[in-house]
Amino acid sequence: MKKLTRNIALGFTDQPEPEGTHLCLIFSSEKERTDCLLKFLLSGLKGGERVAGFTDEISEKEICSYLEANGIACDERKQNGDITISRTSEVYFENDSFDPARMLGLLTQFYNESREQGYESARVIGEMAPRIAEVQGGERLLEYESRVTLLQRTCPLTAVCQYDANQFDGATILEVMKVHPKMLVNGSVVNNPFYIEPEEYLNSIS
Repeated sequence: MKKLTRNIALGFTDQPEPEGTHLCLIFSSEKERTDCLLKFLLSGLKGGERVAGFTDEISEKEICSYLEANGIACDERKQNGDITISRTSEVYFENDSFDPARMLGLLTQFYNESREQGYESARVIGEMAPRIAEVQGGERLLEYESRVTLLQRTCPLTAVCQYDANQFDGATILEVMKVHPKMLVNGSVVNNPFYIEPEEYLNSIS
């Protein structure tokens, strides 16, 4: 049974969205990449959520400087476990491979532990590295993204996935768009017209 969800601020606009939203940003500039991650993490912390960010491109120092400038004691929050910053490669590519089941397990554990520890909810933002095409299991990326949406029906972890339009080819970007219900476009959260429900998408690639 789907858990009851509440509306939360994602940090991009004043319009709240349901927790458990699966959102994609296809970015083409450094500013888009950075603004999205920083605003999303800040909004979560201000909303009493536990947050995690996965990036190889934005330094922890830069993230903490932004949070400090917006009233968040970064070191204290890290020590409390409120925020975790990790490298994309360390999270997604354990033993130089990509395993959707392992990743879904990590997301489930992160959400469940967050709720058990008293957080209002939990959110993650991760930038996918182009290296996904080279690692074992990388061909299962779209399967994983579609299964994230399935997972969120019972485990409403809010997730933003970032993809660099300069690093992924057009065909891959189109497939990425098919597995995200919502997108961030010019600073606004919009319903994705290319989205395909997980059951249909997974059946089409099986």
